[in-house]
Amino acid sequence: MRNPDTTTVAPDVLQSIARLTALDVPGVYAMLAHGVGRRSDQGVHVKIDGNHVEMDLFLVLESGVNLRQVGHEVQAAVTRAIDEMVGMQPGRINIHIEDIYYPNS
Repeated sequence: MRNPDTTTVAPDVLQSIARLTALDVPGVYAMLAHGVGRRSDQGVHVKIDGNHVEMDLFLVLESGVNLRQVGHEVQAAVTRAIDEMVGMQPGRINIHIEDIYYPNS
């Protein structure tokens, strides 16, 4: 039986926060899903161990941006969003740049 004063956050909520935050960072074009079957990860893998969360984000970036800089900006933005919205401090946010979007190709 759960303690009535406990608030739990589903992994899908953390996934949504991370995905929407990453997509809001200039230079991020899309997220690349890696899920199979009925449930897609929407470009974010989440691992929770107690109050510790780790994430892998799979990004498609726009051409002409500094890949490393955008990656760092995504890490900072997602860390801040998870901390502010959920009160968890992510341990690791790994960025995987899966592709580059070229608008005229």
